[in-house]
Amino acid sequence: MTVLRSLLFVPGNKPDMLSKSLGLDPDVVVPDMEDSVPDPEKSNARDVVASFLPRLAARPPLVVPRVNALETPWANDDIAAVVGPHVFGISIGKIRTPGEIADVSSRLDALERRAGLETGTIRLIPWIETAEAIVRCFEILTASARIVGAGFGAEDYTNDMGIERLDDESQLGYARSALCTAARAAGVLAFDTPYFKFRDPVGLRDNSLAAKHLGFKGRFAIHPAQIDTINACFAPSEEEIEQARRVVAAYEEAEGRGRGSTSLDDRVIDVPVVKRARAVLEIAGRTPSS
Repeated sequence: MTVLRSLLFVPGNKPDMLSKSLGLDPDVVVPDMEDSVPDPEKSNARDVVASFLPRLAARPPLVVPRVNALETPWANDDIAAVVGPHVFGISIGKIRTPGEIADVSSRLDALERRAGLETGTIRLIPWIETAEAIVRCFEILTASARIVGAGFGAEDYTNDMGIERLDDESQLGYARSALCTAARAAGVLAFDTPYFKFRDPVGLRDNSLAAKHLGFKGRFAIHPAQIDTINACFAPSEEEIEQARRVVAAYEEAEGRGRGSTSLDDRVIDVPVVKRARAVLEIAGRTPSS
């Protein structure tokens, strides 16, 4: 899997903020035409984002614009405006069914032909933000080979459920776990919902580590100050890397003696444990330097 830890939203109708993003280093920059843009500004955001794409693509972060949901009057024009050689993919909000993924993919097929791109070049990151989408999550995430990951939208999910989003986020547990499990089964990445208390780095760290332990591989950022914390949380720590090395070394030593398991620090080391350790080392080797 591609390592994508931090995905930074930048309002698409704000040229000054898009310019500032050129000096930042998230794994992905997400020029946003959806929730951060008021309805009267949708057309302007589309034009601004389209004009900025060549500059954004000239730097290392991948570019994944977020377009408006299919149910809106702006989706077609949004998608057509950004598909081309300067974007890694598009993110699209409020996907509910596999059929909607097929619809988007079909539109991308035509736009790729128009742009002279190979079919399948443009990747997809759908947002899972309704009860229906959570129930159908695996079907959605396996509906197209374009999908590389999925975002969890907690605000829209709680709105759809008719419940309040509490500070302890206890009401999000099932949806988060369902998304992470479906994403893993589909072989794609799960990205957690933004953490809106952007002046609370400790809270962001704790919340991100909890998300990591559920199976999320990254999360969306709403402020540049969140990038470093998110990157650190969703990358293997030095302690994790060192422990993984010790586990692999202990197992390989035991394997050389014809044993299928051993122990380290009073814990059993067997095949699943060493597989997990090797996965940590593989991810560490593919993680961009922060």
